[in-house]
Amino acid sequence: MDIVNPKDIKRLLRMDDVFARIQEQYGSPPSWSRPAGFISLSQIILEQQVSLASAKAHFLKLKGHIKTVTPRKILTLSDEEMRACQISRQKSVYLRALSTAVLDKSLELDKLEQLHHTEVRKQLTAIKGIGDWTTDIYLMFCLQAKDVFPIGDIAVVNTIKEFYEVKKKEEMLELAESWKPLRSLATYFLWHHYLKKRNRS
Repeated sequence: MDIVNPKDIKRLLRMDDVFARIQEQYGSPPSWSRPAGFISLSQIILEQQVSLASAKAHFLKLKGHIKTVTPRKILTLSDEEMRACQISRQKSVYLRALSTAVLDKSLELDKLEQLHHTEVRKQLTAIKGIGDWTTDIYLMFCLQAKDVFPIGDIAVVNTIKEFYEVKKKEEMLELAESWKPLRSLATYFLWHHYLKKRNRS
């Protein structure tokens, strides 16, 4: 089932009236999702610590250069070719690490949806360059995991500070406990507010 559905929205609004206020002002969040697999995970790696627009531009350059984005093709690229696609040296390392893991089958992306999200996290974070934030985004957008809270996401942190008297990471994690088992939906509401307030989609 999608993260965003009427039954869960109704339940979340009862848990915390902040979400009721967001819904009243901006409506429910979109049901953001992406196809599971190598391309989406590569895009999320490119999105680390840059704007979505920049990451998209870099991915399109990469795609324009190699036509189809596959692990095998990524591993054929030189550092110069990666640079020409505006991909940093660090992210080049990460994309190669992911590509190698997929090709040697130490990571089987098509099997992740059958696993509990703690096991998915364990497998993904074992790969260089994939940390908790990248895993959180993949779990929510690609696997539609319902109870994920990306404490490393700056938009989520800033929106929480706007609505609640909390400043520290530990306080935010404690607050998010009250949204279980719908922390992903809560996160979608927080993103929705963040984007709408700034006239971004």
